[in-house]
Amino acid sequence: MKLVSWNVNGIRAAERKELSKWLKKEKPDIFCVQETKAHKEQVEDAVKALGYEYHEWSSAVKKGYSGTATFTNLHVLSTTKGIKIPDYDSEGRFVITEFKDFDLYNIYFPNGGSGEVRHLFKQSFLKDLHKHIQKELKQGKNLIVVGDYNIAHKEIDIHDPVKLSKESGFLPEERQWLTEFFDLGFIDTYRHLHPDVKDKYSWWNMRDYSRISNRGWRIDYISISKGLLSRLKKADVMDDVEGSDHAPVMIELS
Repeated sequence: MKLVSWNVNGIRAAERKELSKWLKKEKPDIFCVQETKAHKEQVEDAVKALGYEYHEWSSAVKKGYSGTATFTNLHVLSTTKGIKIPDYDSEGRFVITEFKDFDLYNIYFPNGGSGEVRHLFKQSFLKDLHKHIQKELKQGKNLIVVGDYNIAHKEIDIHDPVKLSKESGFLPEERQWLTEFFDLGFIDTYRHLHPDVKDKYSWWNMRDYSRISNRGWRIDYISISKGLLSRLKKADVMDDVEGSDHAPVMIELS
């Protein structure tokens, strides 16, 4: 099974950059999108489903903002568009899909960089998500948590850890939250299979052309609970794929 997750920075813009053509070549069994920046009724019919049988969108109340969507041809048991906290669900930050062997969380984590209000919003989001995920794990579920986490975990995951240590996305409290998230029983699939690989990033600030010089951050993850680890065969950051300021990330499970 091949799973790909991508913050496309606007699904309509991504389609103009041949998203559908790329998907036909890659053929992921599950495709998760963050930052759709659209409601389903705003996009062309071909983009609503992207060629998949199942497609679930969670859009922000505010049009042109945030949003997640999950596409698959696998059998879906159920789907949920949030975690029953209106402040987060109204921003379209979750699509939760139940499959036979695992629950898939497609999440667009908040960016806390625009000021104190959004920083505090992000901290509340992280705290509440930790509680929710911990509860789900205690029920014995296998979980896959994909998305734009908006956090680089360790110094190897960011191009200038000293200079950026006080920037949102690499603050000590954010990095600590991610450590505690993994300590719940999650595996960072890319880093598990590639523990020492440097200069592998999934996001670049386009305003200063940082992708050209690879001055990036690895903030997009596919994390799996320990019960799925024996099935992990491959993980990659597809940093050669353009079309967004983020690169897709992928895993293959047996």
